[in-house]
Amino acid sequence: MATTKALVLHGANDLRLESKPVSPPTGADVQVAVRATGICGSDLHYYSHGRNGDFVVRAPMCLGHESAGTVTAIGPEVTTLKVGDRVALEVGLPCRECVRCRSGRYNICPRMMFRSSAKTFPHLDGTLMEVTNHPANLCHKLPDSVSNTGGALIEPLAVCLHAVRRSHPPTAAEVEDARAAGEPTAALVFGAGAVGLLLAASLATTQHFTTIVVADIDAPRLAIASSLGLGLQTALLPRADPASPPPPPRDAPQAEQTAWALTNAQNIAATLKTTHGVADVGFARVYDCTGVPACIQAGIYASASGGVLVQVGMGHPVQTLPIGAAALREVDLIGVFRYDGYAYPAAIELMATGKLAAVESQVVTHRIPLEEGARAFQLAGKGVDEDGRPVVKVVIES
Repeated sequence: MATTKALVLHGANDLRLESKPVSPPTGADVQVAVRATGICGSDLHYYSHGRNGDFVVRAPMCLGHESAGTVTAIGPEVTTLKVGDRVALEVGLPCRECVRCRSGRYNICPRMMFRSSAKTFPHLDGTLMEVTNHPANLCHKLPDSVSNTGGALIEPLAVCLHAVRRSHPPTAAEVEDARAAGEPTAALVFGAGAVGLLLAASLATTQHFTTIVVADIDAPRLAIASSLGLGLQTALLPRADPASPPPPPRDAPQAEQTAWALTNAQNIAATLKTTHGVADVGFARVYDCTGVPACIQAGIYASASGGVLVQVGMGHPVQTLPIGAAALREVDLIGVFRYDGYAYPAAIELMATGKLAAVESQVVTHRIPLEEGARAFQLAGKGVDEDGRPVVKVVIES
């Protein structure tokens, strides 16, 4: 039987390049030579801690799920693809039978199997390998205008487009009506990592907001946002807001810590609204791509009445949030988990336009060969490389 090199996680910080058997594709599967795979935050959690939240690695597991490659063989039932086609792999395997799947929301299928996730056991290996077999109907053909690296960005871009769609963004007519009333229609994105930058770029290229602001504590990453040529505004968040009193000691009563956190969030929100011209109305849409409690708290206060806060980043599972402030102004809090059936084709279509060319070149900051996989994960976890340059998205190539 043929073999393929694969990056296999055995435990925290224990990533090994191994040979795994690979059989010819059967049924409706195709075989894909994987050319590019982006390292996702969940992959990094597994590598650094041997777990991702409640999902613990219980057996050796191949990582990776943001992948693109070339079809090298097809199963006997495949009619939609041929050898030589380049594809982006969608690696969630839903049951296709439950109510969620039948309504198009297969991303929340209770029986979903996801490659490189330890949620289910036995684990389903990811795509950080030279060759893999995958269902043909979850391999999306890439046009010539989309590179392999661009194909590896389709998965996180699909997350972003799903988040935008879930937020029910204002139409061009609604934005124009608000403009006539003297009210700007602005969007705020917390986080200038790969997802935050892709989301901001998605808003800039597909929506009608008068202003799009990217906020982060990292100035070099904000510089990338400014360099994309999409008219994005940036906001450098203070690690300690000078308008707030010093934080209480860690052993202070919970009520005191909560009061300080919410006051700090209100101050940050007020600064963001004032600085970016929406002091009187707030941001129509807020997208949190950090999962950091302070950002979500500030996002609620920064939202306009009747606005929407979309939770994209996965962070602390239990958080203290000013729900009353959201309820009193009817700010909708919307969760996002991966993407539904609309998102992958939409992401490929957007990438094919060339509007995200600068995003691809700036967001993918490092390309590492498969044989140096451990170094790639170490680099992704540091935030800066050996020369002090920011690390945003690391792509492993084979």
